[in-house]
Amino acid sequence: MRKLFPDYFLITLKGLAMGAADVVPGVSGGTIAFISGIYQELIDSINKVDLSFFSSWKKNGFKIAWQQINGSFLLALVSGIAISILSLSKVITNLLATQPILVWSFFFGLVIASIFFVGKQITKFNVPSWLAFIVGTALSYYITIAEPFASPDSYFYLFISGFIAIIAMILPGISGAFILLLMGSYTVVIGTINSFREAILGMNMQLLGQAILKLGTFAIGAILGLKLFSKVLHWMFDNQRNATLALLTGFMLGSLNKVWPWKKVISTRIDSHGNEVPFMEKSILPHYFEGENHLIMAIVLMVFGFLTIFILEKVAVKFSK
Repeated sequence: MRKLFPDYFLITLKGLAMGAADVVPGVSGGTIAFISGIYQELIDSINKVDLSFFSSWKKNGFKIAWQQINGSFLLALVSGIAISILSLSKVITNLLATQPILVWSFFFGLVIASIFFVGKQITKFNVPSWLAFIVGTALSYYITIAEPFASPDSYFYLFISGFIAIIAMILPGISGAFILLLMGSYTVVIGTINSFREAILGMNMQLLGQAILKLGTFAIGAILGLKLFSKVLHWMFDNQRNATLALLTGFMLGSLNKVWPWKKVISTRIDSHGNEVPFMEKSILPHYFEGENHLIMAIVLMVFGFLTIFILEKVAVKFSK
């Protein structure tokens, strides 16, 4: 069915939500894509983008080539993601610094609802599906407890970080931002995004050039990783759909440890602004939390997060009819 302007506007809004999620360590933009009903279209569209686009452009014209790769869908979605990351990166990181329990509570409710949403799409739980679910849960949980390591912000490392993180970003339940944190690149990337925005606003050409070079290196790695991994996902959905859905459900279940609101700080690190911030944390019960645990408000936000996904699902079903 041919999409109209309101459809692309809605896709851009979904891109905004994906971008906001991708900024937060522990929350996956892939989850947002899944619950908003565009995940498989995104993977299929990415899979269509290759060098044959140029030969098709030469042979059939730009319009036909653009339609073949679902270009308008990708442009609307990527525009939303980019706008969100540039505009919300500072806001979300500030909220996480000032109101972490409340922010994580909302995301916890969101992920809980996402587990039910993705899991109920599994039509048959056989041995491969159960194995995929167990592997996904164990791998995702291990990532949440793995110790991050520091690394130099070299261009080669930024390239590798982009390659690996983008794979995580399109997997529901696996946070690309958290993978960056594990690799020691999170503060470098977020700091570079903030520098890019500030350089544009302040017309600082030197700072802008440095930011573009770093972000460009990261982006090249991300594009390569996205293109290569999308083929794997495309094959998995076509040939092992139930096992793939079980794997993704496991990813989200295992990631709950990361988005649990109440944490005890085990060790700290120094961020790009010279501030001391948590480095290693472990989940604890609310009554063991040192300081105000905001339990009532946290529960309210968990419910609100759960209902957000529930409403999004109902809306998606309504519009798909």
